[in-house]
Amino acid sequence: MALAAHPPLPSPSPSPLKFFEGVNAFQRSAALKSAVELDLFTAIADGASTPAAIAHKTNAAERGVRILCDFLVVHGYLSERDRQYALTPDSAMFLSRHSQAYLGSAIHFLLNEHSREAFDHLTEAVRRGGTALAESSVSPENPIWIDFARSMMPMMVPMAQSAAGILPLPGDRDSKVLDIAASHGMYGISVAKRNPRAYIVGLDWKNVLELTKENARNFGVADRYSTIPGDAFEVDFGSDYDAILLPNILHHFDRAACEKLLAKCKRALKPGGSVAIIEFVPNEDRVSPPTSAAFSLIMLANTPAGDVYTLEEFRRMLSATGFGTPEAYPLPPAEHLMILSKSV
Repeated sequence: MALAAHPPLPSPSPSPLKFFEGVNAFQRSAALKSAVELDLFTAIADGASTPAAIAHKTNAAERGVRILCDFLVVHGYLSERDRQYALTPDSAMFLSRHSQAYLGSAIHFLLNEHSREAFDHLTEAVRRGGTALAESSVSPENPIWIDFARSMMPMMVPMAQSAAGILPLPGDRDSKVLDIAASHGMYGISVAKRNPRAYIVGLDWKNVLELTKENARNFGVADRYSTIPGDAFEVDFGSDYDAILLPNILHHFDRAACEKLLAKCKRALKPGGSVAIIEFVPNEDRVSPPTSAAFSLIMLANTPAGDVYTLEEFRRMLSATGFGTPEAYPLPPAEHLMILSKSV
């Protein structure tokens, strides 16, 4: 006798949960921002575990602390047992100031007024196909990039160190590396730290480069670090570079502008020199992996024509501007890839 087929599982009933989660998502951002501003996670790391103890440590009201901590438990940032709170492994790693991987400073850039305003006008950006703000994130000398350089540096250090380990440079002679949109400088600085004969040239807006040079001094490579202030599309790069770094810059522009910049890089490289693109890179479906795919919405809200590009789209850009077949390398712990291609 034939076995009966398993009956199909019932389809889940439609639910408004996703709607409410999306509409209320700003509450989660605000709670996390408040917790970082109060240094609540560090207070718990220091041993404060009850609402009263945390309130005393953070100079806040006990009722306020209790409600905020409960909200953070609901969303997975804290754990709770017998009305005592503890850090989750992720919070201990990234939200306690005692951790070398502390990311709390990134809050100041990621939730800055400019970014929030851009998303307040997202409907108009969708209608236009680009930012609705009068001053976009790519406007000359935009002060948000000083905030970015200060706030985001800790987040970039692991990726920069990974990238420096991949970048091919000669070990038997001096080498010259251009870091475009240098910002905090960590990509070029990491290359200099790993390669004692590498000389770095950081390019960015003049106001940003003051911080870049300070970081080069702090990391002990100032004697091998020089700068070019200005617009990467306009200033003279110089020539004879062994490698050019393009960390997190191409996503601000459309394909034509990206190819213009890559062609300029090609002219500044030695024959056989390398270009290293560091970016969020979605799969060909453009909806995965989630962080890389979703980043395109940030570009829609903040730039006139920025976007994320797939590996195939980068391959075509590089081929059109005189570069060989690229190789892609993950840069954990983020979803970023380093796309490495040689001048041909």
